[in-house]
Amino acid sequence: MQTLLPFFKWCDGTAVGQAIRDSRFLFPIIESLHLFALTVLLGTVLVLNLRLLGAGMPKQPLPLVARALAPLTFWSLLAMLITGFLLFCSEALKCYDNPPFLVKMVVLFVAIVFHWVVFRPTVNAPAEPGGPRRIATAAGSIFLWFGVAVAGRAIGFY
Repeated sequence: MQTLLPFFKWCDGTAVGQAIRDSRFLFPIIESLHLFALTVLLGTVLVLNLRLLGAGMPKQPLPLVARALAPLTFWSLLAMLITGFLLFCSEALKCYDNPPFLVKMVVLFVAIVFHWVVFRPTVNAPAEPGGPRRIATAAGSIFLWFGVAVAGRAIGFY
């Protein structure tokens, strides 16, 4: 991780990072937006995974539910990434040696890749909800996205 130190220093020294650090209100506002976006994302993930398991909205076709939730999922993830980067810039050097931060970044990357490579194809595949592949996919998705949230929460305790 030594090779990333210049990037962390650069982020910490940006005007945006400095402005957020110097303001009494910017960090809490950005953090609130970040947590709101996380809540929306986890809500869409949970609803879609419950449908994938056959436990919710049984009369609604899974691809229809997925299409309906896709904009909320996308925009909440985008908002999380933007606000997360702003928060990171305001305390990049604190994050450098923070193991939960590293865990969050790795789990976030894996969750995004899993969503595009495994989750979406499973949701769009013709099959009845509750099959073994769908159960494994839903469990993996829930584990990863909630893992991002738990690791994020742990950052402040380290």
